[in-house]
Amino acid sequence: MDLSLKIAAGSLAVSLSVLAIKCVAWRVTGSVALFSDAMESIVNVVTAGATIVAIRGAARPPDAEHPYGHQKAEYLSALAVGALIVVAGLSILWEAYNAFRAPHAIEAPWTGMAVNAGATLLNIAWSSVLIRQGRKRRSAALVADGKHLLTDVVTSLGVLVGVALVVLTGIEILDPAIAVMVALFALWSGRGVIASSMSSLLDEAAPAEELGRIREVIARSRGDAIETHDLRTRHAGRTTFIEFHLVVPGDMTVEESHAICDRLEAALTDALPGAVVAIHVEPEHKAKHGEP
Repeated sequence: MDLSLKIAAGSLAVSLSVLAIKCVAWRVTGSVALFSDAMESIVNVVTAGATIVAIRGAARPPDAEHPYGHQKAEYLSALAVGALIVVAGLSILWEAYNAFRAPHAIEAPWTGMAVNAGATLLNIAWSSVLIRQGRKRRSAALVADGKHLLTDVVTSLGVLVGVALVVLTGIEILDPAIAVMVALFALWSGRGVIASSMSSLLDEAAPAEELGRIREVIARSRGDAIETHDLRTRHAGRTTFIEFHLVVPGDMTVEESHAICDRLEAALTDALPGAVVAIHVEPEHKAKHGEP
């Protein structure tokens, strides 16, 4: 099994465990704030399942109907994650509204908070694994899952502080007020995940640092070519697509220009494993006297 898939499966197991723990905390206390925290964990479970499906889909090789591969399946998964976060935020707002209308005291608050804190520590550890491995393996789905767990960690910490304030001050209406803040944070987070996924689906260019590395490799490896220009890049999952024009002397043979192309492709795929390179060879009069 691919390592990314193993990590995603581990994420599903962790999310189910955290959900169970937070549901216990909510049932023990009856707190709307702790309910909001549990709602985010339901999203985590669905997200983990969607991530597994996305990674399996993205790993499929190119075929006749999808000659460029299936890597964008991960961005579709991340888009679904963002939508689910928004739905969770709206559900929390509804529960908070009902609690504002009929506020009630929190039962066994310190027990519930201790249980919830255990789930939060588990999320802290696992979110760091997901983000680190997702960036290392250039998996948009794993990174999106990890960032959502990190959001869950932030909201959980806020909820714990808020519930403690409710207990210490005796102001019951603070409980749904905290839930509203969690809901607004979830809506903001969901919007960010959706925006990031849409940008990638619309063929966003490689990051500036990566683009600089590509330019450096091309400049170093183009040999007797006159220049390169019209560099274009885009991302799809772990794959970076690189296209540019290579201008060669008019008297250069096809074999010689082909050898330069082979050298450039090898250098680029060595610098960016998994890169797909397309080079258009042009005669000298097509030169634009500029770098890619």
